Amino acid sequence: MASLQTSGLLFSSSSSTTSSKRINAAISVPKLPKIRFPLPRNSIKEMILRGSFSNTVPLEKNAATTTIDEPFINSTAASAKEISQLYAILETVADRAEMHKNVGEQRDNWNKLLLNSINMITLTATTMAGVAATGGAGAPLLALRLSSTLLFTAATGMSFIMNKIQPSQLAEEQRNATKLFRQLQSKVQTTLDLYDPAELDAKDAMDNVLALDKAYPLPLLGKVIEKFPAKFEPAVWWPKSHDFQRKRKRPGKNEWSEELEAEMREVIEVIKGKDTEDYMRLGNLALKINKILAISGPLLTGIAAAGSAFVGNGSWAAIVAVAAGALATTVNTFEHAGQVGMVVEMYRNCAGFFSLMEESIESALEETELERREDGEMFEMKVALQLGRSLSELRELTQNSSSSRIYGIEVDEFASKLF
Repeated sequence: MASLQTSGLLFSSSSSTTSSKRINAAISVPKLPKIRFPLPRNSIKEMILRGSFSNTVPLEKNAATTTIDEPFINSTAASAKEISQLYAILETVADRAEMHKNVGEQRDNWNKLLLNSINMITLTATTMAGVAATGGAGAPLLALRLSSTLLFTAATGMSFIMNKIQPSQLAEEQRNATKLFRQLQSKVQTTLDLYDPAELDAKDAMDNVLALDKAYPLPLLGKVIEKFPAKFEPAVWWPKSHDFQRKRKRPGKNEWSEELEAEMREVIEVIKGKDTEDYMRLGNLALKINKILAISGPLLTGIAAAGSAFVGNGSWAAIVAVAAGALATTVNTFEHAGQVGMVVEMYRNCAGFFSLMEESIESALEETELERREDGEMFEMKVALQLGRSLSELRELTQNSSSSRIYGIEVDEFASKLF
């Protein structure tokens, strides 16, 4: 019996020891290597915006915890500032676009309301002057003559103010600003979606916002766009030190070749020689016409006011008042209903568009490090789309331009098919 108990104890002890060893073997897990995996970009942005990134990324605690290396955390934290800045700029740009849209609608209403009011006042004054000239004397004649003179004087003042501010041109300025701010909004959103934002991206976006604010001011007084400049100039809505492409190294030559560079240089020559020159010529012509109309309207109503003051003293005074009033109505209608100021601004914006294209192409060609240029095929496609052409049509245009220069023949085709 004693031997059985002893053997039982030994068996029990041996079993417990074996069990203990098995348990130890189960707990002792080999140390796992560190595993680094990138978090989804949208998740990182959401955590950055909530300010909870530092609390959610686990550091190394033990062998069984999956860890994210310190360099990844540091690089993400470094870009957090740029991402936050770009989101702040994105909100500002969206607000600016909505603001310019609302102001543009308001100023377009001004153009319609002021034109209708001035024409109604002028026609009423002209009718009174004609009625006063048909006969009558004493108090009725004086009342008609005085009313006609006052209405012509009021029309002169209102016409002068309207011609000075050019509501149709103001509305076109705001439409262009709305379009450009929406383009900038799309560009910033693309940067956030496709790239790792850098400090240069935030600075570039900020510079573009300030340049647009300067190019298309909102106030009516103070620093505004000159409506009647001595010389017609293209619009400039981009910063002078503008970086037209992301300076990010890419392997290889980015599909750039000597043939593509020659093609882009030919595009510049065609734009300068045809499109820009034509829009500068048309812009100068529209500006001269607008100046003449802006002076003629108030001048004619002023002459009508002077003539209506002498109605009843001779037939010529009534003829001058009625004829000048009718001409003033015609001139005001042609200028503001025809929106000549809007046409001037449209030509100014189109000339600026071609100037921007020239600068962007020249900037790409001046970059000596090919790996820092934008992909050549992508750049060519963008140029073709901006000009309203397919790639084959763009290459045909440059070939015709090159041949025309060799044989001394003037190019008879514009670069752009849109404008």
